[in-house]
Amino acid sequence: MTTTTVDPAIRVRGLEKSYGTLSVLRGVDLDVARGSILALLGSNGAGKTTIVRILATLLAADAGEAAVDGHDVADAAPDVREALSLTGQFAAVDEVLTGRENLVLIGRLRHVADPGVTADELLARFSLTEAGGRKVATYSGGMVRRLDIAMSLIGNPSVVVLDEPTTGLDPQARQEVWQAITALAHAGTAVLLTTQYLEEAEQLADRIAILHRGRIIVDGTLTELKAMLPPAQVEYVEKQPSLEEVFLALVGDTGPDVVVATDGARSGVAAADTHRERQ
Repeated sequence: MTTTTVDPAIRVRGLEKSYGTLSVLRGVDLDVARGSILALLGSNGAGKTTIVRILATLLAADAGEAAVDGHDVADAAPDVREALSLTGQFAAVDEVLTGRENLVLIGRLRHVADPGVTADELLARFSLTEAGGRKVATYSGGMVRRLDIAMSLIGNPSVVVLDEPTTGLDPQARQEVWQAITALAHAGTAVLLTTQYLEEAEQLADRIAILHRGRIIVDGTLTELKAMLPPAQVEYVEKQPSLEEVFLALVGDTGPDVVVATDGARSGVAAADTHRERQ
């Protein structure tokens, strides 16, 4: 019986990097499978951005090796740049242009055969068709981020690296971006996501890697990571909604109907039964 092994879209082995006497990466091993999302977690200064910069050929490693879509980042930088798209913490869009004009501009820079058609396809894919003719200055934060991610897909990269993609976004905009990221993986794109939002990693990632003091200290699924800790004894089982759940229930465009009840100093928010008879 023949077994076919598919190489990961990102492969990192023994990666090391120092700045002077400060050792930032101390032998990092990391894989990102095709069509999956890997969340790279770590505190400020852990080395997340250094890994991203090495993968994007913006920084040379001191030791170890890294490959993107089978191309070595040190020996085949042009091929790596064709295969990888990087979206940073702040959207790289021109607010003077319309959404469609931003996409067409990037399409021309990447020598896409028909940038107008590509722009229209991406606007539809990211639910921005109606806003495509408006200047980006009029967009909400979530719309700007979705446009930024759409721009990163021009040229059909096999790997997308998202460095803190929801920094500064409100809860509703964050969920819009989450939907866009999930759609990338479903379409077969490998996604490396760096984030400090633990809930973001829980919601999106197929696997989670934790970077601490220059090393990956754990790499696994959410279930595997949770199994590392003993279960807690639960004495109070009634679950109260989080502030984010309350906010989204009240102002979100989608979701259950909401009933807000107040009783003296106490107040509660509950989702109305969607099956109840409406008066």
